[in-house]
Parts: sequence; structure tokens; C-alpha cells
Amino acid sequence: MAHKCPDYVKELNDYLDGTLDPTLCREIEAHIGECPNCRIMIDSMRRTVSLCRDGVNEPLPPVLEDKLNATLKARWEKKFGKQA
Repeated sequence: MAHKCPDYVKELNDYLDGTLDPTLCREIEAHIGECPNCRIMIDSMRRTVSLCRDGVNEPLPPVLEDKLNATLKARWEKKFGKQA
């Protein structure tokens, strides 16, 4: 029985970590060789993992940083109350 994309999604983390059963690993590699959507997803996940491991900080644009800080402050105050 041929597997489809959703059949492999739950296995992708183990695939990227190299901890997946070799038979299933070969199935996924064959699938991503034929499925552009899954190939894009795997490539994106690899890049995301690489960026996180590198730990490179990218400054946010000031407007976005201000908005993020205001949102976090509002949520904090809603949950814990305002500081005196």
C-alpha cells in the first residue's frame, strides 16, 4: 500500500534526527524524491533546525519589537496583574 504525505508527517522529526527505522527512512526518502511539497517541508525544517542550532540573533524591526513587547506586557498584566 502506497503511503501519502500525512502518513509521514508524524515521523519527520525522527527522520531529521536520524533516529528513524532505516526501512521507514528509505520510504520517506523515496517519497520526498517524488513529492515537491514534502521536499519543501523537509528543507524548511532542516533550515529551521540549523538556524536554531546556530543561535544567531536577528534584531527585530523597532516597530515590531515595540508591538511584541506591548503584547507580552499586556498578557503578563492580564495574567499576573500590574506591578506597583
